[in-house]
Amino acid sequence: MTHQVSRSPFLKPFYTRAPVGGVIPRTQRRHTLPASEFRNLTPQDAISVFEIEREAFVSVSGECPLTLDEVLNFLSQCPELSLGWFEEGQLVAFIIGSGWGKERLEQEAMTQHIPETSAVHIHVLSVHRHARQQGKGSILLWRYLQYLRCVPGLRRALLVCEEFLVPFYQKAGFKEKGPSAITVPNLTFQEMEYHIGGAAYARRNSGC
Repeated sequence: MTHQVSRSPFLKPFYTRAPVGGVIPRTQRRHTLPASEFRNLTPQDAISVFEIEREAFVSVSGECPLTLDEVLNFLSQCPELSLGWFEEGQLVAFIIGSGWGKERLEQEAMTQHIPETSAVHIHVLSVHRHARQQGKGSILLWRYLQYLRCVPGLRRALLVCEEFLVPFYQKAGFKEKGPSAITVPNLTFQEMEYHIGGAAYARRNSGC
């Protein structure tokens, strides 16, 4: 007998196996960690998320995009707008998003989640230091954008980034919307937008 754990085509399903009757012999291993797994994050992942974020950003900009309390808040309110990449049970990369209800991002978007909206604000994409320079950021972003096609009602993804990161997001299909209204001391940002197309096709052909 197999029990499906995940239904999304972009959060790859994995299965647990049990013999007929549901009895597991003592000699059989109860849990086997998948070599590579993509899944939504939970509040239990918050500390691992924050440790990766802190190491990646503090040395560059002097502060994290999200505090630990904000990470916990978003993973409690909208875990479906996050995505983590785990290898052998360890978090190696993640994205955290929240809902936003206006055409452009504003300062309040940094800390708010607006439910049941057509846009997701991508707060942070970060990769563990031991997993960088391997293309994992690009792969995770692609998986996340494909996954968003299966989230009912979403039509746009928005983010802000520094100028040197604009080409990275353009390669993923984002378009520049101009200078962002969001401000952080000593930093300026460009706002980027991605149109989530083909949602109906994705749901019809992949079981979303």
